[in-house]
Amino acid sequence: MTKIGKTVKISGPLIVAEGMADAKLYDVVHVSDKKLVGEIIELRGDRASIQVYEETSGLGPGEDVVSTGEPLSAELAPGLLTGIFDGIQRPLTTLHFKYGSRISRGVSVNSLSRDKKWHFTPKMKAGDDAEEGDILGVVQETEIIEHRILVPNGVKGKVLSIEEGDFTITDSVAKIGTEKGEVSVCMLRKWPVRKGRPYREKFSPDAPMVTGQRVIDTLFPIARGGVAAVPGPFGSGKTVVQHQLAKWADADIIVYVGCGERGNEMTDVLNEFPALKDPKTGEPLMKRTVLIANTSDMPVAAREASIYTGITIAEYYRDMGYHVAIMADSTSRWAEALREMSGRLEEMPGDEGYPAYLASRLAEFYERAGIVRLLGREERTGSVTAIGAVSPPGGDLSEPVSQATLRIVKVFWGLSASLAYKRHFPAIDWLISYSLYADKMKGWYDKNVGKGFFKYRQFAMTTLQEEASLDEIVRLVGMDALSSHDRLIMETAKMIREDYLHQNAFHEVDTYTSLRKQLLMLLTIYEFYTLSEEAVSRFVALDDILACPFMEKIGRAKYIEESGLDAFDELIGEMSAQLKALSEGGEGDV
Repeated sequence: MTKIGKTVKISGPLIVAEGMADAKLYDVVHVSDKKLVGEIIELRGDRASIQVYEETSGLGPGEDVVSTGEPLSAELAPGLLTGIFDGIQRPLTTLHFKYGSRISRGVSVNSLSRDKKWHFTPKMKAGDDAEEGDILGVVQETEIIEHRILVPNGVKGKVLSIEEGDFTITDSVAKIGTEKGEVSVCMLRKWPVRKGRPYREKFSPDAPMVTGQRVIDTLFPIARGGVAAVPGPFGSGKTVVQHQLAKWADADIIVYVGCGERGNEMTDVLNEFPALKDPKTGEPLMKRTVLIANTSDMPVAAREASIYTGITIAEYYRDMGYHVAIMADSTSRWAEALREMSGRLEEMPGDEGYPAYLASRLAEFYERAGIVRLLGREERTGSVTAIGAVSPPGGDLSEPVSQATLRIVKVFWGLSASLAYKRHFPAIDWLISYSLYADKMKGWYDKNVGKGFFKYRQFAMTTLQEEASLDEIVRLVGMDALSSHDRLIMETAKMIREDYLHQNAFHEVDTYTSLRKQLLMLLTIYEFYTLSEEAVSRFVALDDILACPFMEKIGRAKYIEESGLDAFDELIGEMSAQLKALSEGGEGDV
């Protein structure tokens, strides 16, 4: 039955309507004859407070409010990949062609095309047992990704009929006989965005999501199915870090949520991703990407919904058995939307005006990440890895959003304005960042990369920390006051900083570094330190070591292509020979 109320108060995106006693919390409603989309966020008696996802100017008291009786839900079916949607999953490309550059109020358009036909190939046959989560059949959604159509949640029985052919997402592709009767199954699913999708079991992550970014993979790795925060002040490179992860991370599907960020940044993503080639397949990266754009000029209430829409789409592909990475840029803008709506609701403010439930809402989002055993009779796993950017005002990490995020995430990539001003990118500060997954993943690194990897990682981190201690002395009395051993530590740390951690996102070779190459680069620097320390102990002048020809080659090692990694063996051999010649007093041979 249609429930109709009347507006009594309008405050920006917040509308209060009376006569809504039969409505439920989080029901979607349509406001006025323009049918503006809103969601009930508070009920008091017969009064409902509604956040409207569209511009409310021109509305007045007495407007009709119609409840749909359903929560805000995402449409899940073939056609999501390559798509760009707004915060409530309206397809922006379709709206552009239909209504122009600006979205008109009250426009109604399906999230996914009801006309396009997809070729469905069954994986089950009539008579097979089926339970929720089993793969009924597949659709080739893009050249890269096979879309798996699963038995719907709550359905268990026998397949009565299933057929191959071309179908729209609303056509029936199979019939399943259950205890309650016959169920017709189509490719389209709807799922409430605020409710996590079910799974059988959640595991503790123990394998990394390889990103190709040396400072991340080596010093502060993120686990597949893990959660990370990227906080940093304006201009420190948060968005570029997330772009790099979206381009190169070892994930099957990328969901990129631009939440309250500048429109030109989303434009960059839209222009770059179709041009970028997926390193695994050579196809455009966009063919395994879903973009959700809720830029800073879009309605603030939809910003809050965009995070949930993104994580629901990520869970949907996880349930197919894929490894999904979701980038949320930025959770600070999302929290600001929460703060604005909370203020309009006249709730008691918490720290810095944020609502008291800020931490629990952040936890709700991040806890939906993880690596899980999926529903269905077949043993399958899938994962969602969540990476959220945080934009603290003035770079102050003591503000509420940063602090609430740090209590939840296990990887902290703290970006430094001073590193960014020095043009050191990624500007991840190795002195404040951390990863709580690293020790748990040591076994994986030992088995898949090399047993020395964590030894060299520890060497790099110790050297950088020693440099920070020595830096105070250098500032006071100068480098010349240090011993040869301490000067060698400073030079080695400089090599780690400039030749290893500094990475050019726009260089075709340096933009991505495999774990094998990272190991060889670390080994080269470690060998430099140990061989140089031995030479210094034999009274070889450090200046003579730094004048050796191999020094320039170490600086350019990051540009060695993945196909030519044998060059590292030659470099280490050359370095050993030159330092040995110095130690034996044969400078003329160098």
